[in-house]
Amino acid sequence: MNHKKNKEHCIYGINNVLSLISLQKKYTISSIYILNNSKASLLNEIKSNQDIINIIFLDKNTFRKKFNFKHNQGIVAFFKFNFLYSFNFEDKEDQNFCYLIIDRIHDPQNLGQIIRTCECAGVDGIILPEHESIHITDRVLQISQGAFLNIDIFVVPNLTRLILDLKKIGFWIIGIENSVKADKWYNIDYSKKIGIVFGSEGSGIRRLVKDSCDFLATIPMKGKVNSLNISAAVSAILFERNRQINLEN
Repeated sequence: MNHKKNKEHCIYGINNVLSLISLQKKYTISSIYILNNSKASLLNEIKSNQDIINIIFLDKNTFRKKFNFKHNQGIVAFFKFNFLYSFNFEDKEDQNFCYLIIDRIHDPQNLGQIIRTCECAGVDGIILPEHESIHITDRVLQISQGAFLNIDIFVVPNLTRLILDLKKIGFWIIGIENSVKADKWYNIDYSKKIGIVFGSEGSGIRRLVKDSCDFLATIPMKGKVNSLNISAAVSAILFERNRQINLEN
């Protein structure tokens, strides 16, 4: 059974907050603060939810003292985000099902961008290790630009064990590694039921996790820099996956 870890978070900006309101059955909104006479204060989506959401209007001085975020557009929401703290191993009938597995990540900018890319690319879930990794912070959520609302994010205690369990229910596991011994990224079949593993920004995939992968793939560099930023590498692989799936269809 999945255990959900509840923590209050904050996001701001009109599009982010409207996305949150549209999914309020999934997320518990504690309160929304709005700057008087701002564009946000005139939105019908705000007015129509005043009876069911705690919406607080503030004058300019009070709002600025309370919130110093840049580009907040006069609207800030506090809510409880429930990421899944364990993994439910059910066989997935969709033969294109895809999990992105991140073996440690430390930069919130990268994680936020990865969440956004995964949602745009149709990934079914993101899996993070419980230890030695950044998790969900307000900055991560803000950088994801609301994408976190539409994708499951799991935190697991042991990535190697999780990978072995995924393989038992028919998943192929592909590790993306900066290595001359790995296959070229475009020679790998991503159109199956897969988990794609990326390592940390500095040291890559840990040995035990790497040894659990069925295939290793690499994106060769032609410049003097020897590797892509992790979020750029995720984009390249995920949209190659989409290209392959589209060819099949």
